[in-house]
Amino acid sequence: MNYKTSQKNRAISLLSKFFKDPGGGIFDKLPRPFILLDPVLNLWEGIRSDAINYFSRNKISWWDSGTKPTGHLLSSQVACVNHLYYLRQREDITSRILRSLNPNFKKAVVIDDGFVEFEMVGKERLGKEKQQTRGANCTSVDAMMLAEDDYGKRTLVLIEWKYIESYSVEDKSVGSSGKVRLDAYKDFLSAKDCPINPTFFNDCFYEPFYQLMRQTFLGWTMAKRKEFGAEDWIHIHVIPGDNLELRNAVTSPGLTGKNLEEAWRKVLVEPNRYLCITPEDFLLPIYSCRDRKSLTDYLKIRYW
Repeated sequence: MNYKTSQKNRAISLLSKFFKDPGGGIFDKLPRPFILLDPVLNLWEGIRSDAINYFSRNKISWWDSGTKPTGHLLSSQVACVNHLYYLRQREDITSRILRSLNPNFKKAVVIDDGFVEFEMVGKERLGKEKQQTRGANCTSVDAMMLAEDDYGKRTLVLIEWKYIESYSVEDKSVGSSGKVRLDAYKDFLSAKDCPINPTFFNDCFYEPFYQLMRQTFLGWTMAKRKEFGAEDWIHIHVIPGDNLELRNAVTSPGLTGKNLEEAWRKVLVEPNRYLCITPEDFLLPIYSCRDRKSLTDYLKIRYW
């Protein structure tokens, strides 16, 4: 049984007692047992109303539903919010998480109005992309944090959150409209400090490497513009440990490595800017806080 199927079965088994919802909501025009009838129940009750308000006031699109959370129990966007939204006003926890990622980080810094922000884009469009909308139709990251070291240097921490995703070998270099996607980003290749080795550029147009490439360019350009006072950036890829269909797949014919992480590090000029980590390991520092039990209990039952 693959990871997606196991998690689908897990979600369905939790419907009556955990979610208190019968399932059977509509997805792809058909009722599905893993789609909640009341989609707001897809968010942990400890963050539910505040998270919905946050997405609304920041005009962020929810995946597959726009103005409200999706009822899809396997949504990675919802998984990211359920794991991280609690941390938005917690400098103590976010600082511990950042120090666990890099011991040179001293503390977390507020970005807009929290220590974690969601569906973040740069202040300018990336390359020649046509839109700049948080959560849809442009390059964004699921979450972002801001770290500061002992000398006041700030680093953007870009977080891409995966759940049940897996990808086939499919060339994405040409869009459905016939537009060559290379054109939107090729100007970056002439920069002396381009973070992508140009030798591998044409090999990046296969998911998830296409997304990783665009997010790498996002972090790099945001740091070059010193957005939020940052001078540097790192890229965190959160993938469940049991999702081997994603972790172990190298979907680009031109890339090599024993797994996704190794293959992508070969593409980067500075491989240490990228880290692949499990949700449990990412949140491990939270266990030093006494008031985290309701959240970690929820995450263990639902995801871990």
